[in-house]
Amino acid sequence: MNLAPHLNFGGNCKEAFRFYEQNVGGKITAMMTQADMPAEGRLPGANPDAIAHARMTIGHGELIGNDVPPDHFQPMRSAYLYLTVDMREEADRIFAVLSEGGQVYMPLAETFFASRFAMLRDRFGVSWTLICPRSQAS
Repeated sequence: MNLAPHLNFGGNCKEAFRFYEQNVGGKITAMMTQADMPAEGRLPGANPDAIAHARMTIGHGELIGNDVPPDHFQPMRSAYLYLTVDMREEADRIFAVLSEGGQVYMPLAETFFASRFAMLRDRFGVSWTLICPRSQAS
């Protein structure tokens, strides 16, 4: 059994997944548009370039995503993707790219439990907790 977060995007799923692949170390394993779907499975009036299903591995986890009509999209509120990294420098780098154009809730800092810890919403509306635990910091 596996549990994977499934994210809705307001028309920029492809851009977000490519961004995460390039900057967070993910690997896209599937990316299908509405046009790729059989006619009977397509949403009426949907943008043919909208992502119907995207799948990515990040570390040992998996992330699923798709586009929803922009007028139905809302940024995540009470859920965060929790990303653990092994090195302070990697936390610094990832925080810089995820926070650009986003909203920082808790700036990247040292805490009593982590050499680096931050909470933010990226420019795609996805909320992240970033941590480099003390026991893994180098």
